[in-house]
Amino acid sequence: MNAPFYKYGLFNDEVSLIVAVLIGIGFGFFLERAGFGSARKLAAQFYFTDMTVLKVMFTAIVTAMIGLYYLSVFGVVDLSLVYLTPTYLLPQVVGGLLLGFGFVIGGYCPGTSCVAAATGKYDGWVYLLGMFLGILVFGELFPLVEKFYYMTPMGTVTLPQVLGLPYGLIVFLVSVMAVGAFAAAEWGERKMAAKKAEEKS
Repeated sequence: MNAPFYKYGLFNDEVSLIVAVLIGIGFGFFLERAGFGSARKLAAQFYFTDMTVLKVMFTAIVTAMIGLYYLSVFGVVDLSLVYLTPTYLLPQVVGGLLLGFGFVIGGYCPGTSCVAAATGKYDGWVYLLGMFLGILVFGELFPLVEKFYYMTPMGTVTLPQVLGLPYGLIVFLVSVMAVGAFAAAEWGERKMAAKKAEEKS
């Protein structure tokens, strides 16, 4: 095993920050190239007229998942050393719903709002300003919500642990789910395109 590189001491804290910035810039570049700096394109997925976001994000998840799985099988990556965010079920479900509402209303998620702002879009800057304002308010009010924030702790858990299934089987099932999601997205796009064509005729 020689990865994760940081955990095996291949670079220090300062280098890890530089690597993180470079990865972030690369991630933002490819998001912009995929058209994710446009709120209209992002919001279109909620109307089933353009499911590019679902396809790209699901592809990224499945690619990373399969890549990490086989790197661990071949002894390159020690998955037990990969950082996992602790799960606090109820507050994270509420947070996810809040993020979803914000995504539908504003047309951006935190990452894509940075992409929009970086490419000079005013709505991206407004969204980014609102996000930082929200972080500031949350930080100031944290003592009031701290009890809820740490509610329903589950520790650092993964799907194989929760479902009691082998890691490889979970990888296979998520891949099958992705194929099903892609097929459903294509079907939805065709249906909405046909509906629009009927409305115009």
